[in-house]
Formats: sequence, structure tokens, C-alpha cells
Amino acid sequence: MGTGVCSKKPRSRAKIKKYKRKTWLARRAKDTDQIQDEISKSVEKDEPISFEYDDDLPGGGQFYCVETAMHFIDAKALADHKKSRYYKRRCKDLKEEKYDQEAAELAAGMTKEVLPPAHGMKK
Repeated sequence: MGTGVCSKKPRSRAKIKKYKRKTWLARRAKDTDQIQDEISKSVEKDEPISFEYDDDLPGGGQFYCVETAMHFIDAKALADHKKSRYYKRRCKDLKEEKYDQEAAELAAGMTKEVLPPAHGMKK
């Protein structure tokens, strides 16, 4: 009793919204602006992004793709990943200029012009 196969059918959780959200958040990739920040910090320090050996990470944390922020189990898996469409697309996104607060304000029409006083200077 209770030692057999799970009683749920495959895809039985397909319509459950909180299950979908939880699994999506668990597998979510880093945003491009976060990766651009990491790259710029490593360039400022003049040292590459690297990790200490960690048993919890795939491949001990030694095979890391900076552009996609993913760990791989060995060098072959990393080399195969660098040929993939996802990697090439992410590299193209990272080459674009970083979207910052000034660009957002310009897009919204909020300019930072210095206007002359409306009634002139009082003497």
C-alpha cells in the first residue's frame, strides 16, 4: 500500500497556476542587465569570473558560461552549449547597450532641459 507508482496522471498539474509559477521561477535565467553588471565588474577588477570547487554545482562549478550564467558538467557540454542558438542569442542581447534609468525617462518623454525663468530675474 502506497509503494507503487504515483497515482497522478502525467500533465495533471498543467492547469494549476501556482505550480506553473513555482516551476517557472525555479528555472528562470538571469536577466541580461545582471550579467552585464557581472561582466563590467570583472573587467574593472581585471580578473575573470571563476568559482571555487563546489560539490553542489554541476561539474564542481568549474565549467561556467558567463554569457548565460549556467554551470555545466564538463568541457564537452560547455562547448556544445556555445554552439547552441540560445547562447548565440544571449550574446547578441548582451552586445546591446544597457538599458538604464536615463533611457527609460527619455522614452517616457521626461526630458531634463534647463528652462529660463518664466518672469525674468528680479533686480
